Amino acid sequence: MIPAYNPREIEPKWQERWEREGIYRAREDDSRPKWYALTMFPYTSGDLHIGHWYALAPSDALARFMRMRGYNVMHPIGFDAFGLPAENAAIKYGVHPREWTMRNIERMRRQLRSLGASYDWSREVITCLPEYYRWTQWFFLKLYEGGLAYRAKAPVNWCPQCQTVLANEQVVEGRCERCGTRVYRRELEQWFFRITKYAEELLKFDDLDWPEHIKGMQRNWIGRSEGVEVKFDISHLGLEEREIKVFTTRIDTIYGVTFLALAPEHPLSRKLSSPDYRAEVERYIEESRYLSDVDRESMERERTGVFTGSYARHPLTGEEIPIWIADYVLPSYGTGAVMGVPAHDRRDFEFARRFGLPVKVVIRPPEQKEGLSEAYEGPGEMMNSGEFSGMWSEDGKRALAEYLERKGLGRRAVSYRLRDWLISRQRYWGAPIPIIYCSECGIVPVPEEDLPVLLPEEAEFKPTGESPLKYCDSFVNTSCPRCGRAARRETDTMDTFMCSSWYFLRYTSPGYDKGPFDPQKATYWLPVDLYTGGAEHATMHLLYARFFIKALNDLGIVSFREPFKKLFTQGTIIHGGRKMSKSHGNVIPADPYVEKYGADAVRLYLMFLGPWEQGGEWNESGLVGIWRWLNRVWRLVLEPQPEGLPEIDESSASELRRMTHRTIKRVYNDLDKFRFNTMIAALMEYTNFLSRIKETYRISELPVWREAIRTLILLLAPSAPHIAEELWERIGNSGSVHLQPFPSWDEELAREQEFELVIQVNGKVRDKVKVPASITEEEAREIALKRERIRSYIEGREIRRIIFVPGRLINIVLA
Repeated sequence: MIPAYNPREIEPKWQERWEREGIYRAREDDSRPKWYALTMFPYTSGDLHIGHWYALAPSDALARFMRMRGYNVMHPIGFDAFGLPAENAAIKYGVHPREWTMRNIERMRRQLRSLGASYDWSREVITCLPEYYRWTQWFFLKLYEGGLAYRAKAPVNWCPQCQTVLANEQVVEGRCERCGTRVYRRELEQWFFRITKYAEELLKFDDLDWPEHIKGMQRNWIGRSEGVEVKFDISHLGLEEREIKVFTTRIDTIYGVTFLALAPEHPLSRKLSSPDYRAEVERYIEESRYLSDVDRESMERERTGVFTGSYARHPLTGEEIPIWIADYVLPSYGTGAVMGVPAHDRRDFEFARRFGLPVKVVIRPPEQKEGLSEAYEGPGEMMNSGEFSGMWSEDGKRALAEYLERKGLGRRAVSYRLRDWLISRQRYWGAPIPIIYCSECGIVPVPEEDLPVLLPEEAEFKPTGESPLKYCDSFVNTSCPRCGRAARRETDTMDTFMCSSWYFLRYTSPGYDKGPFDPQKATYWLPVDLYTGGAEHATMHLLYARFFIKALNDLGIVSFREPFKKLFTQGTIIHGGRKMSKSHGNVIPADPYVEKYGADAVRLYLMFLGPWEQGGEWNESGLVGIWRWLNRVWRLVLEPQPEGLPEIDESSASELRRMTHRTIKRVYNDLDKFRFNTMIAALMEYTNFLSRIKETYRISELPVWREAIRTLILLLAPSAPHIAEELWERIGNSGSVHLQPFPSWDEELAREQEFELVIQVNGKVRDKVKVPASITEEEAREIALKRERIRSYIEGREIRRIIFVPGRLINIVLA
């Protein structure tokens, strides 16, 4: 009797041995080609749930696969350890954020080890430790020296409870996503990174193997628009400002302007309000502070606004144009002012209809009728447009742009939706911004030799939501590095995305103390060859990391301009009809399932759920099926054959050899393309085939069987590392299975003998039939036309043509 498959004994044993023998420690003095495999590091929430495993297990299988293919693989892990949750925990539980975070890391380390991943733990980074954030601060200073970090007053989303700035994504229905307090807009002195300097380059993805939807999300977020910046005259109002600049992509509609609309935050909003309208303008501006940009842009929300009592002069007609303030205009796009053309813009049309403003048609709709029931936003012939009437709108755009430039009334321009990266956070648990304010010297960077600026341990946490740094005298009070006078430290800390914008650099040399990374090791490993993680990071972390590397390249700190050569974004795990997350209260902890079924079973089940990029529904019954399959694999490899079976015949032995090589090819190609579900399906089919052979023939001593079993274990190794290691040793091999080369196949033996020919009629599948792999087009036509199910569709109808795709389908196109 063989021992039963017991992952609770097997898995800890191999995890300890892998760590002791250091088989996953990456070294630079290796003749093999390098492969930097990176998964987005987890936040220190305290527990890894099944959703985390869904991201981590398949990426580990890929790293193991590449190692078996002959690459020198570095697969590191670390922890994204700064952030507001630790501060909230400090207030709630009376524990210091550092203690709460490090306790969580300890628990998460254990959980990550139970995954059985091939992490190089010697390269671990933790972003909240001084030896890490010292270099986060160093990077800030370099960006400041390079003119890429600056301080400015700007409107921000402000949570009065958390006393901190929130990104737009952190405001949900006008409230803070953390505490639920109503958020409002306020002006604060903030620190920014000049990401907009790289807007044009960030739109280019040359030589990057990234998903199209991620590139599309970044392009949309950057929001490049070509248009014209046109001036509306307000010199008659007696203000210091003589004009209102408006950016438009539809200069062809300028003769249809019936109002101007300014964002509430526009510097002219209050100045333009006449005495009779001032109180109403002030009220409206105050109310708009409580709306997020997402709410303001929503097409479902009713348009609101207020008249200022002032008028601008139209640059081409001289007409008086009323100036309104409307919250659907954002300060972050264009100039913060728009020309209202109700006839040709949906938002302007709704606004004009609500406030009784004129609607002037200047682009002829395809079917012009009396009056407009909705805006016509398409191209067409220009009308009611002075000398430009009769032009096609695209030609009119060029002609008007040239005319306005010639007259000094405007200029062609490019606008971006992207704004500079606001990095200031009014929090304790983050990397302190290394800046000192001196009454004599002004803004003074902390000298590099004085880094890190440490977070004070004695900070007191109170349920006011305010940063303890503001009230920690030992931190705030310092002396000016230039003049020696009394000075104050910056009490804002950096956005945690700053920490994650460079962590992949630190992995190359985590113990290096002469800089953020060892230049030689970074040159060897970087850029990252494969980066995996969630698509939700497309417009924040992934965009910030790209900007960061481009900036460092310009500063001469790194030699490359893109951080991640290849990107793959996995889908999400669904439970109870919703994405698995703590905020939804539907997370499934991994530990109980690892304890009951083993890490290999959990890993394989998550890979088998469906295409990795699509995600899938968690269901324990599917995990039980995987567990049973692993038990079958265990018995298949180790159980002796029964007595009295006949010797295998040559034909069956030949089919076994062909099946082995076909499976190698299928598994290799599926792993190479991240098709984990079909890879596991191929291994299941192979296991079933081998089981039938073993039950039918006396074969266990033959080379063809030993090759088949050896192949099964090697193919299983990347995805189920523990059972593969155990079986590899039990069949008499020495050395780790994970250091063996991945099996190769003979193309002739791997060639399919048959395939399922799909038969379509007018593009719709009507039948399927097994046919020889060598079938010709003529033979396929003959088979298809004789099939009874097909004849019922084509009888009495003219066949226009027949399309044959070798190895796949035949399509009969009818007249």
